Amino acid sequence: MLILVVMTIQIKCFQEIIDIGYRVYHSYELPWFRTLSWYFLICVNYFFYGETLAEYFGALVQREESLQFLVRYHRFISFTLYLAGFCMFVLSLVKKHYRLQFYMFAWTHVTLLIVVTQSHLVIQNLFEGMIWFIVPISIVICNDITAYLFGFFFGRTPLIKLSPKKTWEGFIGGFFGTLVCGFILAYLLAQFQYFVCPVEVNSKTNRFTADCEPSDIFVMQQYTFPFAKTVNLYPYQIHSVVLSTFASLIGPFGGFFASGFKRAFQIKDFADTIPGHGGIMDRFDCQYLMATFTHVYIASFIRGPNPSKVLQQLLVLQPEQQLSIFNTMRDRLRDRGILPPAAM
Repeated sequence: MLILVVMTIQIKCFQEIIDIGYRVYHSYELPWFRTLSWYFLICVNYFFYGETLAEYFGALVQREESLQFLVRYHRFISFTLYLAGFCMFVLSLVKKHYRLQFYMFAWTHVTLLIVVTQSHLVIQNLFEGMIWFIVPISIVICNDITAYLFGFFFGRTPLIKLSPKKTWEGFIGGFFGTLVCGFILAYLLAQFQYFVCPVEVNSKTNRFTADCEPSDIFVMQQYTFPFAKTVNLYPYQIHSVVLSTFASLIGPFGGFFASGFKRAFQIKDFADTIPGHGGIMDRFDCQYLMATFTHVYIASFIRGPNPSKVLQQLLVLQPEQQLSIFNTMRDRLRDRGILPPAAM
């Protein structure tokens, strides 16, 4: 369900940005612009979601003969689909519109990079555990709310010209409010296995599960801080401070970027999807940047070897390859004294 929600938001954000380009250059009637834009969206989604399917559910997919061909040659098929769109673009070039057509070709690809690639990272975060999906999204929302409240009641000093209503008081107040919000939310969610366990597929029931032995970052530990007593914390709460710091200090620049974009094209909002609040992209301009940071943070400081994923990859190998790996592992374990010499 969450994957469908992310995809729906992604498609809507893509539509809003593409529609701006279409309106800006509508009078030129560029051939195939909207058709090719949506075609490239389909191609990129096919590539990313196919990669996710093969990575997380390889063993499950191998049971379906109809999918084995698609998984084995997924990247070749994806590249072929992209080449078809590339050739269609070249064939659509019209002499008097060369420059504008290349403008819009670049417009489409930058939109794909900003929207589709980063929404794919949101889903990657989701598979690491619901907590890596919920906390980043929530602290961005918390930052928006607290920054608005502090700015409304105490704001005096303008922060940046791109957003005249933003103030230093709101920016600083939002920072501290977000730290508190993220710290408390991390404490609440880290207690529940459903939120901290990576999403996996049970090979016996063929259903998604979130059942595991929580990793060390979700186990209460004691910490001793200078000039303070020993306190009990989940290590994830410390990670939440890093996430909150990024969301409150760097995350707003996603909004500033969106403000600059809208000013460049002299529009107030990306769309009017939400009455009084603009388009979907107006609400998610900071979320995409946050999702990218979360993905990089997990890959750099959190994620370790995943036995379940390794097993998924082993199960799709040929029997002789599996036997070779088994013999190698058995010999290594014997050499380290973990298995007795007679163990098979």
